[in-house]
Amino acid sequence: MKNYLSEQEARRAILDVGKRIYDRGYVAANDGNISCKISDTTILVTPTGVSKGFMEPDSLVKMDLGGTILDGGKPSSEVKMHLRAYQENPDITGVVHAHPAAATSFSVMGMEMKKPVVAEAVLVTGNILIAPYAKPGTYDVPDSIAPFINRYNAVLLANHGALSWGKDLYQALYRMEALEHQAGILFRTLILAYITGHDVPYLSGEALAGLVQIRDEMGILTGGIPEN
Repeated sequence: MKNYLSEQEARRAILDVGKRIYDRGYVAANDGNISCKISDTTILVTPTGVSKGFMEPDSLVKMDLGGTILDGGKPSSEVKMHLRAYQENPDITGVVHAHPAAATSFSVMGMEMKKPVVAEAVLVTGNILIAPYAKPGTYDVPDSIAPFINRYNAVLLANHGALSWGKDLYQALYRMEALEHQAGILFRTLILAYITGHDVPYLSGEALAGLVQIRDEMGILTGGIPEN
């Protein structure tokens, strides 16, 4: 039996994660959405039209995995994306959607992050691919992310932002943080390579094989195979 957070614990965790992503600039105004699974059939999700940095525990919406509202007001229009993640992979209990600037820039440019320059890009996030553009709030969005849910740890949404998930809500948060940190490093590396005329020092095939081995020994089976 999965060890879910209690509803009260999950409400506190969502507010904490919302404050963190707001304070770090991963979302602005009312952007982004967060959810946490609290039973095999039930989630809590952030409401529509509310800043993630200024939520109250009773503003969250309780829903079943079929999308029926059980308690609360109107959920985020992007809740379909969260529900699809839980439906595709029952081991997921936390999902975070945000618009971190560096990572979103890669999504706008159609540049996938699968040629690592730092070890954490293999050990923590794995390959970050791009889901095709889909109109926000439609069922095209969950359809676009479904192929990535069981094989990867996060995905960029073309011209939109990023989505991460995890065995708990904080793992989903940490993957979002790691994704944006690595995107920032790669962004600066590409600029410096252009300025200096140097080649980007992507990790070698030998280095990548060693990191994948470490990842396997850690029991992490997702993330894909990095390229060099």
